[in-house]
Amino acid sequence: MAVVRMSKVETNDQGAYAFLFQPDDDQQHPGIVLIQEWWGIEAHIIDLGQKLASEGFLVAVPDLYHGRVATEPDDATKMVMLVRQNLDRALGEIAATLDMVKQQPAITPKKPGIIGFCLGGLLTFLTAERYPDLGCAVPFYAGHYDPTPEEVARVRCPILAIYGKQDKGIPQSQIQKIEKLYHDAGKDLTVKVYDAGHAFLNPSHDAYNAQAAADAWPRAVQFLKQHLR
Repeated sequence: MAVVRMSKVETNDQGAYAFLFQPDDDQQHPGIVLIQEWWGIEAHIIDLGQKLASEGFLVAVPDLYHGRVATEPDDATKMVMLVRQNLDRALGEIAATLDMVKQQPAITPKKPGIIGFCLGGLLTFLTAERYPDLGCAVPFYAGHYDPTPEEVARVRCPILAIYGKQDKGIPQSQIQKIEKLYHDAGKDLTVKVYDAGHAFLNPSHDAYNAQAAADAWPRAVQFLKQHLR
């Protein structure tokens, strides 16, 4: 595994910050913004940032909970509600992080990608609608995403959307609705549904599915590499 540097950087003048992971070399790399699950920036998200940097990406992880990490579902629910009540602020911090990544001298190409999980999957979809300069997007098990045709029309990048068939919070009918909206609009959306539940990539909690994770993670990495060359 490549040596990875981790640092903390400010992303705007309101105190927002992100953790930056980058290969410890002097080479040019594509950039990615990684969005947390509802737990916050726990060990799993740090691990994913390091893994992506080891694959040759510069990775920024904005801390949308501003230093807090949930350890119980009740706490996570409260934090998610705060983000949803301040959605424009969260999306603004993500946009500022994307801008920061683009400004890094070691970034090529200048269009970054975005990947997110759970709450981060929803925010990944919403960022793809609102941020015009994305290379690609990979939302994992993005619940509560119910776009209008007008919102889908604003998307300008290819998307790989990954779900779990056993995810009780995301009905298959909703996935099919999203897929149809995107395809009717002529958008580049690929949907992959695994026989797994919500958050199946996260080994820190009970939903982990090793078989699904073993296919989904390399698929996501390959998609990012394909579209961020």
